[in-house]
Order: sequence, then structure tokens, then C-alpha cells
Amino acid sequence: MSIYNFSVQTLDGEEQSMEMYRGKVLLIVNTASQCGFTPQYEGLQKLYETYGDKGLVVLGFPCNQFGGQEPGNEEEIRNFCETRYHVTFPMFVKVEVNGPNAHPLFQYLKKEEKGALGTESIKWNFTKFLVGRDGQTIHRYSPNTSPESIKPDIEKALAAV
Repeated sequence: MSIYNFSVQTLDGEEQSMEMYRGKVLLIVNTASQCGFTPQYEGLQKLYETYGDKGLVVLGFPCNQFGGQEPGNEEEIRNFCETRYHVTFPMFVKVEVNGPNAHPLFQYLKKEEKGALGTESIKWNFTKFLVGRDGQTIHRYSPNTSPESIKPDIEKALAAV
């Protein structure tokens, strides 16, 4: 089992297999536009620009489960991300990351990389999962982990064959 077993829906409403990211290093993030961590979009975009040609893809999954901090529809989310933070990395439709309606991709990621004290539950927006070229999770980062601080782990994952 790997992330390649899942499919996701783009902001345009198209179903997309995670298989298309085979061989890439992925940073999968649950995002929100009205959160104290929202400025992390800037750092995530910088990572994508810096390492994209080396094989990194940042994937953003808006989520409204934490304080209602992503109330917008797909068009509003796209406009916010593009105009405010100049996001060019792939963004997907709003998902739930916890509970019975959690997206299967996030159910898988949470089982593979548990959070603090071994919990599976995602605690807040901008929880990040680093996934290797083989589709296996490498590490889970808390919301207060800045994108910049993940650079050494990304570089190590990109160097792995």
C-alpha cells in the first residue's frame, strides 16, 4: 500500500490518481486561508519553486474542520491562493482530514505517520506529510513547523534513489 493507491479531486473538479506523482517527493499539507498559519503558503511556494525541478511537488488540501478557517468554495480558494500568495503548486478540493468522512488519503497518511504521543488525529491546519519517491511516508510535521525548516529532510528525500 502507498499513496499511489488513492485518487484526489483537483480544484477544477477533475479526478486525479496519485499515481501521476510516482517518483516525486511530495509535501502534502492540509491548508486554510483564514488561519494564523496561512502565511506558510509563502514558504510552501518557495519550497516548490526551489526544489520543483529536482522532483518536489507540494500538494495543498484545503480543510474547514479547524475553526471554520477555510469557508470558501473552490473558486474562492483558488483566487485567494493565486492572488495573495502566488501559489502555483497543485491545490485540491476541500477535504476532511479527521472523523468518519476523512479523505482516504489522509486516513492512510495518519496511520503511516502518527502525531505527538502516537495520536493519529490531525490537530490543526498546515500539518505536513513528507512522502518519498517510493510513495511511502517519511515524516509528519506539526502545523508550527515552518516550511523552511523542512529543507534538510526534503533534500535528503530528493537525494534518495
